[in-house]
Amino acid sequence: MEENMDESQSQKGCKECCERCVGSLPWASLIATVLLYMGVALFCGCGHEALSGTVAILQNYFEVIRAPGQTLDVFTIIDILKYIIYGLAAGFFVFGVLLLVEGFFTTGAIRDLYGEFKITACGRCLTAFLMFLAYLFFLVWLGVTAFTSLPVFMFFNIWSMCQNSSLVVGTNLCLDLRQFGAVTISEEKKVCTGTEKFFKMCESNELDLTFHLFVCALAGAGAAVIAMVHFLMALAANWGYLKDASRMQKYEDIKSKEEQELHDIHSTRSKERLNAYT
Repeated sequence: MEENMDESQSQKGCKECCERCVGSLPWASLIATVLLYMGVALFCGCGHEALSGTVAILQNYFEVIRAPGQTLDVFTIIDILKYIIYGLAAGFFVFGVLLLVEGFFTTGAIRDLYGEFKITACGRCLTAFLMFLAYLFFLVWLGVTAFTSLPVFMFFNIWSMCQNSSLVVGTNLCLDLRQFGAVTISEEKKVCTGTEKFFKMCESNELDLTFHLFVCALAGAGAAVIAMVHFLMALAANWGYLKDASRMQKYEDIKSKEEQELHDIHSTRSKERLNAYT
């Protein structure tokens, strides 16, 4: 009988411990972090491969040659974009970890008002600073999403022309890189419908793969924007909760101080009455 009671108490203790652990997790920050990592990974991976596919298309079908030296051409710009992708991947990995750690600390302070770190002014300032960074990066990812939509639109037009190649027979439609700013005005790099290069480009896997990779990169940038919105909502809620917790802690301190003063006054008067009676 005693063994059964001990076993039931042990199971109850494990259940309460699990409920406490699950309840103390910052689910909003955790979901936003997972969404941010998924979006950044999708954007960086697919964007990098899509840029490599763009280089192959430019070299194989448009016969664009890399300029010698340090000349700023389309290939140099693509290399710069790849380095930017590397920086985004590393930077937002660290930023996601910081926001997740902040969520854990804030959740602990909300659950237990005696938490010292987040209730302090330093903790509230850190939350406000992360809120500012999250809003700034939200604007950055909005710009990245808008910028990524441009190659998606360009490749969609090319992909549509290839899919409807039977409908454009007899017409003279050309893809001129000068319209996209990929080459200078003096260079004439274009591929026209009905030519052998056009059909080879349409039949190759490079065009289809590059187009869908850019679409995936755009979806990743959109996921990162949604993750930043989640972080902003979580940080704003944490800021409000921490502010209320700080006020409550000040109120408790003042109340405790007043009760101590009343107790001291009462104790002093009792002593005076006792002395007067004696």
